[in-house]
Amino acid sequence: MTGMSWGPLEFLVLAFPGSAPGKAAADALAVLHRPGVEIVDSLLVTKGADGAVTSTELADLPEFREVMTRHDLIAAEDADEVAAGLDPGTCALAVLIEHAWARQAADAVERAGGRLAASVRIPADHVPEEP
Repeated sequence: MTGMSWGPLEFLVLAFPGSAPGKAAADALAVLHRPGVEIVDSLLVTKGADGAVTSTELADLPEFREVMTRHDLIAAEDADEVAAGLDPGTCALAVLIEHAWARQAADAVERAGGRLAASVRIPADHVPEEP
């Protein structure tokens, strides 16, 4: 991907019972498509009842084709790591998203003579609930 500039990427693993996540999962992923957030790669990882692991690009599956792009950034090693966390008879969507809004904001700051000095992701479970 020579010349491609990426914003911060986030790797999500969404686990589901059974060997296929279903149409509702495709609808849920469609919610991620919004200005400033892009799905750049995705993979379906399935662990059979016998422990055998398979993986398929979501962009190759009809129910996901409309919401998926394919950049081949999720490697076989990533699929193996996802599978290691799955119970037999389950599957997971491995989704790589780009926070394009952050790249755009950093570019604007740079044009203004500044620079992005730090970026820290704080998990939701570390943020206190509002009263």
